[in-house]
Amino acid sequence: MTETLRPLDRISIRGLRARGRHGVFDFERREGQEFVVDAVLGVDTRPAARSDDVSDTVDYGELSDRLVAVVEGEPVNLIETLAQRLADVCLDSPRVVEVEVTVHKPDAPIRHRFDDVSVTITRRRP
Repeated sequence: MTETLRPLDRISIRGLRARGRHGVFDFERREGQEFVVDAVLGVDTRPAARSDDVSDTVDYGELSDRLVAVVEGEPVNLIETLAQRLADVCLDSPRVVEVEVTVHKPDAPIRHRFDDVSVTITRRRP
């Protein structure tokens, strides 16, 4: 008999803003800048739907606090590293099976006009 796959529902946090001091240039570390984070969590929401209890899902308010703490915390050179740290925080929740994290750096030090600079990673629980 084939095991039935559980559906992977999505919980999204988009446009989460925080000030961080990430970057390779001294002025980025000194002055800081705004970063914008999108996190899309792969979660089975059926237990929460049945119980109507927040303890059976991912508390996106608490998770947002933890993500902001990472952005505001220890500086890194690359937004790739920042994205990985944010993904790790999301995967700390046993309910999260997979996460896609995008880190936007709207004030990236580029000499040309641009709409966005971002890195997107997807990580899955082993």
